[in-house]
Amino acid sequence: MSEKGKYYITTAIAYTSGKPHIGNVYEIVLADAIARFKRLEGYDVWFQTGTDEHGQKNELKAEAEGITPKEFVDRVAGIIKGQFDLMNVSYDHFIRTTDDYHEREVQRIFKKLYDQGDIYKSAYEGLYCTDCESFFTESQLVDGKCPDCGREVHPAKEEAYFFKMSKYAPRLIDYINEHPEFIQPVSRKNEMMNNFLLPGLQDLCVSRSSFKWGIPVEFDPKHVVYVWLDALTNYITGIGYHCDGSSTERFQKEWPADLHLIGKDIVRFHTIYWPIFLMALDLPLPKQVFGHPWLLMNGNKMSKSKGNTIYADDLVDVFGVDAVRYFVLHEMPYENDGNLTWELVTERNNSDLANILGNLVNRTISMSNKYFGGVVKNSGVTEPVDDDLKAVVSSCRDRTAAKMADLRAADAITEIMNLFKRCNKYIDETMPWSLAKDEAKLPRLETVLYNLVDSICVGASLLQPFLPQTCENIFRQLNTQPRAWDELDQTGLYPSGGKVTEQPEILFARLAEDEVIARAEEKRLANQPVPAIEVEPQTEEKVDFDTFCKSDFRAVKVKACEAVKKSDKLLRFTLDDGTGVDRQILSGIHKWYEPETLVGKTLIAIVNLPPRKMMGLESCGMLISAVHKEKGEEALHLLMVDDSIPAGAKLC
Repeated sequence: MSEKGKYYITTAIAYTSGKPHIGNVYEIVLADAIARFKRLEGYDVWFQTGTDEHGQKNELKAEAEGITPKEFVDRVAGIIKGQFDLMNVSYDHFIRTTDDYHEREVQRIFKKLYDQGDIYKSAYEGLYCTDCESFFTESQLVDGKCPDCGREVHPAKEEAYFFKMSKYAPRLIDYINEHPEFIQPVSRKNEMMNNFLLPGLQDLCVSRSSFKWGIPVEFDPKHVVYVWLDALTNYITGIGYHCDGSSTERFQKEWPADLHLIGKDIVRFHTIYWPIFLMALDLPLPKQVFGHPWLLMNGNKMSKSKGNTIYADDLVDVFGVDAVRYFVLHEMPYENDGNLTWELVTERNNSDLANILGNLVNRTISMSNKYFGGVVKNSGVTEPVDDDLKAVVSSCRDRTAAKMADLRAADAITEIMNLFKRCNKYIDETMPWSLAKDEAKLPRLETVLYNLVDSICVGASLLQPFLPQTCENIFRQLNTQPRAWDELDQTGLYPSGGKVTEQPEILFARLAEDEVIARAEEKRLANQPVPAIEVEPQTEEKVDFDTFCKSDFRAVKVKACEAVKKSDKLLRFTLDDGTGVDRQILSGIHKWYEPETLVGKTLIAIVNLPPRKMMGLESCGMLISAVHKEKGEEALHLLMVDDSIPAGAKLC
């Protein structure tokens, strides 16, 4: 073990109901930055993440697809892991709750808690949310809906096993009061104490008997272990815990966890249920649980139903991995929700990454090549302005470490970017281009460029946990290695006489906002289901008759149709809807139709949808189509009617 000791960090394990959006992936990127920074500081880090795979929701989704639950979660777990790997996440272990070792140990834990009287059998009756797999009382609902996800709940009753929460609640209250660092930020701690612990805990349902996709209770196989006792225990089963006393060396070394990093919406489960489970198992509690805020899209929570989800791979395709990492790490507040838009990411890419960092590195290397053939030499010709630069550089390590000690990643990155800003100011102060004009001042110019290269090395070493690929690129171009932690409060360590690359690479290209928005719209459309009348049987949410009758379906005649510039998918329709005023609708069907073939056709459209912008154009309605499979590929057909039907005729 290193001199600094061990550091065990976990994320919440991702639920395998579908592809995670960037708000979900933010957590794993933040955990990765913390883990990498701890490694830089000299800690022996173990970083665990994974997937939560059991539950009724996955059972129903698998059934709808006609596959087994295991086949379903295998596929989705692969997608989730792929998103994490894309973001260059350096986890040490990826656990799945369908792993054999985890399932076996959960069964043993359940039996142990039952045998010692902490779990008992009864029946549960209440209001149930299938998506959250949680029961709620009437008073817990918000506007009659699930307080966690806002979806509908329904009455449910079933036999279940329960855990005696009240038995351990006083002990947990004392622990939280005695360990103010345990729940962070403090606002989360106050919420848990005032809303849940102090009013009194109800016993917790820890098994289900109304579905089968779960870990069977070994001594009562018609029950499966309920989600939280299954999912939460991954933090100990993944490092080799055995409740019979034969835990592995890894467990003995790593537990208790130093940090559970989770979303603010599951703080209750990690700071109340999980500590109580650990108390019942006679295990120490994790040192800290940090409930991070949400990453919003245009100020709203990301949701597939709202059509405002953004995925990590879509962002990476436009900006690159490290630009996306930079945005989610630098723009997320410590406690309040952050906001993401394509415009904001573009602005940060151009201002911070391309201008402040990329331009600094490129200018420094280019001047070294132009004036000295790439050789970086410290001639020792100093001026007072050098001292101020060196003071900023040598103090950056400790300022950054202080911010990371409080898990303030955004503030830590700001400290590092301030170092690079100071380097840019140093260029303006010393004016290397002016020094180059006087041969007598070339030794001073050598020192100036040396100070810049040396300072960039320190800054890149500190930035590496946040932007690992970019910093590797910087070190390669400067022909050097990252500095060790103990060297990062020093300057003048770049080898005098070293040689930078002859061909500097652009770290971050400036992007045109209109082009980014065009690509964003392409990706939004690609992520949306094709508006269609499905010909394949599917399980659909029921819509009441009155709601259906509000949809205004009309016959529309195509007066003109053309491809939208900068879009591979969109066609722009000019339609006669019988009102005497042309209607414009945009539809992502260019894959299946050439625009000229549709002119004169009579189509069906919903005309009372609110207008929305696509590629800077307003679309007023939606054309109806049918989609099905042809030779394994998706095929689409616009719904066309006899041309004798007049424009504006209403379908009923």
